Amino acid sequence: SYSDHEQSWRSADLHAGLESTINIVWNELKYKVTLERNYGKLPLVQCRLSELNQVFMNMLLNASQAIVERGTITLSTGVEGSEVWVQFEDTGQGMTEEVRQSIFDPFFTTKPVGSGTGLCLSISYGIAQSYNGRIEVHSTPGAGSCFRTTLPIYQPDLPDLTG
Repeated sequence: SYSDHEQSWRSADLHAGLESTINIVWNELKYKVTLERNYGKLPLVQCRLSELNQVFMNMLLNASQAIVERGTITLSTGVEGSEVWVQFEDTGQGMTEEVRQSIFDPFFTTKPVGSGTGLCLSISYGIAQSYNGRIEVHSTPGAGSCFRTTLPIYQPDLPDLTG
């Protein structure tokens, strides 16, 4: 029902979401990833934080999987106009242009058969789109990838949630 939909949206602190997500996956990452935070000053963002945390988790795991032995994930945030952005930059293997163009397709994966469904980025892309947002990817083979999720601060079709 609409009221359920409405209640699950909150004005949320994305940095708190990022930190709780990092805590959940840190055991998987800590032996090979150095995490650098480059947080800007963010306003509260209208979202379902549990959904965005799923996107953040997918981005972190994806970045760590791109790192073969040891590397760095740089997590940056900022505001541009009426939008916020969250960026995951890794020093992993990077992607060819062909791979980059396919990564958001459902079931596309570069992992060996049986070790991943390839749905994570597709799901993340769908979540971003449902927020009137977008995910952009830049990558250089051999030098890493950068995933930037951009989201509006306010959702156009939601009532005012500040009260």
